Amino acid sequence: MLRGMATSTFYADDLEAAKDWYSEFLGVEPYFHVPGGYYEFRIGDYLHEFGIVNRAYGPAGAHNAPGGAIVNWHVDDLQATFDRLLELGAKEYDPITPRGNTGFVTASVVDPFGNVLGLMSNPHYLEVLDKTGPA
Repeated sequence: MLRGMATSTFYADDLEAAKDWYSEFLGVEPYFHVPGGYYEFRIGDYLHEFGIVNRAYGPAGAHNAPGGAIVNWHVDDLQATFDRLLELGAKEYDPITPRGNTGFVTASVVDPFGNVLGLMSNPHYLEVLDKTGPA
């Protein structure tokens, strides 16, 4: 049974540049570092782990093109977050898109390192947070 997202992992050829870019975007520095191999941030209401791995340590057969699953991170202001990412050099992957008429809205960008970062305005996330509270 899946219990919750533990670590979202992105890969980068230039680990230091990726660390700097995400530190700027997230507004925090990584709390954990393996020299030359890995940086990890704790972010969000539940202090989820967001890791950046030197692409040299990526899975065999991994490629640099965006694709596969997208993890959508809830944000309070989707338009402002999307715009900020574009200002920092990310490229639109999927535009801001309402998903029905229930308040779910998604968008995604490709970061300068080839990873897809999903964003979402998610009323269900807020309901759960209201019931459980942040970490």
